[in-house]
Amino acid sequence: MLEAGDPIAAALGLPAFGLDGAFRDPMFLLGLILVPLVYLAAARLPASVTFSSLSIPDAGPESLRARLTKLPALLTALAAGAFVVGMAGPRTGDATSIQRRDGIAIAMVVDHSGSMIALDFAEGDQSKSRLDVVKQVFRDFVLGGNGAGGRADDLIGLIAFGTFADGLCPLTLDHANLVAILDDLEIARDNESGTAIGEGLALAVERLRQNPARSKVAILLTDGVNNAGDIAPLQAAELAAQFGVKVYAIGAGRTGPAPVPVRLPNGQVVLERRYVEIDEATLEAIAERTGGQYFHATDEDSLAKVIQQIDQLERTQISEVRYLQYEHHYAAFVGVGALFLALACVASGTWLRRLP
Repeated sequence: MLEAGDPIAAALGLPAFGLDGAFRDPMFLLGLILVPLVYLAAARLPASVTFSSLSIPDAGPESLRARLTKLPALLTALAAGAFVVGMAGPRTGDATSIQRRDGIAIAMVVDHSGSMIALDFAEGDQSKSRLDVVKQVFRDFVLGGNGAGGRADDLIGLIAFGTFADGLCPLTLDHANLVAILDDLEIARDNESGTAIGEGLALAVERLRQNPARSKVAILLTDGVNNAGDIAPLQAAELAAQFGVKVYAIGAGRTGPAPVPVRLPNGQVVLERRYVEIDEATLEAIAERTGGQYFHATDEDSLAKVIQQIDQLERTQISEVRYLQYEHHYAAFVGVGALFLALACVASGTWLRRLP
């Protein structure tokens, strides 16, 4: 790019910046200095005729042909200028920006053990269990809504655990199907209603380990204490740390009695107060070992705020790539130059012909 004080810009009276954008080879513009010389050389071609006295032709009126005598020289000079500009390569740029997003791989690890049926999460609404609230909040996290921005550029998978861990959805950008699978998640049956936190987290680490994403995150949500599975929670945390998986652990609910719906033999459903407990110390240790954070959510609003915090902490990095495509216009200048030169030759050889 030409800078202040550039001799070309100074000589031609052009702006000091931007010539390299408007022309492919702006150095050729120096040839414009020679255009006046071309005109002078063409206009002063030797031509003479012998008269006994100059008073006779000087006394007559000046004809149109006489007034246009210098036209071929002017056309030749203009042709030279057009050729010079064409050689400099005039062009216009069309800037295009492409946003490149470095997506995050996220595994949602959801507890669906028997205690997740407790009805203490949605205040004033005993029709929604803890699991129902979790599904709605996670839905907003994935698709956007209720303060969450959505994760359109991130790979998200779903793992549910009770007594066993199940990979319900692989890491995917098809978030509509992911949410549909999440909506179908139900409370584990009696023989599967344990809480295998370590199994669920270990399966999430395995799924994330195989993905090439730069950033890998597991969101682990549970309302209980690990009481099932062959892998201890802290052992799974060590695996997560080893493979660069950051764990955000969420303890859902309170330690103490919670209303739980129970179906009686006669088919009637009643609420019973049952004791539930959250192993917050283990969840805090998991988050600390993996570089994540631990959150405690006691109701629907606090859980939504926790998810919003995680949403802000783990945002996709956006980089912008700019492409500049040029449209070249040298052909038009060359064509105009050729036309002027042809007109100069025709005029000087016919109507405006000069004697040798």
